[in-house]
Amino acid sequence: MSNLNTILFDLDGTLLPIDGQTFEKIYFGNLSKHFLDVYEPKVLIQLIWGATKAMVKDTSDRTNEQVFMENLEKLVGSDITWMQERFTRFYETDFDQLRSAVTPNENVLEAVRILKEKGYQCVIVTNPMFPKLAIEKRIAWTGLNRDDFSYVTSFEKNTACKPQLKLYEEVLRELNLRVEDCMMVGNDIEEDMVVAKMGMDHYLITDHVMQENIIPDFVKRSGDYSDFLNFVKELKPL
Repeated sequence: MSNLNTILFDLDGTLLPIDGQTFEKIYFGNLSKHFLDVYEPKVLIQLIWGATKAMVKDTSDRTNEQVFMENLEKLVGSDITWMQERFTRFYETDFDQLRSAVTPNENVLEAVRILKEKGYQCVIVTNPMFPKLAIEKRIAWTGLNRDDFSYVTSFEKNTACKPQLKLYEEVLRELNLRVEDCMMVGNDIEEDMVVAKMGMDHYLITDHVMQENIIPDFVKRSGDYSDFLNFVKELKPL
């Protein structure tokens, strides 16, 4: 870790303590309300998941937003400008209902504060499946500020989703970083710890860990929020 100078953080389940199933239930429940005059909730969810799956698999250089909207339009079979307007209205209003499922964790807030104090660059590599507005709202719910991070992935900007290594390569290229400069911190073995394949250091947060089986041998470091805070305290200042 002698070259370490940048910490890449996942958002949901890492910086933002939230259960994935709870998030999904509240998210779709509130989004569906904006389309009840056109779609039954079950139908809307199927359309969104269909476009999302296509976006996650896509390997082109189009942004995630472009891929999602193109595939949603194919599934709907007509122009979706009206849907985009309703998505925006949802993110401006009822998306905030998700905040009720979040309890900020003081240990992770303190860890970010110490990292910045010690001179480390902090970056958010959330799965860029949501628009910038939704991501920045979720950052605020953690108790942190967007300005605490030099770069944040988003739907509008990035061209790959987790677990594609292309996403991580894109972030490193944007910030002119090498693999050995970075550590990825996240709660998802498949989507976050995948950076081990490119030789990047990593830390698995276990409080809201995904794939709750035995932690695989390739995961070098793991622990709860308290353990991670202690790890950060031991890092040398830059």
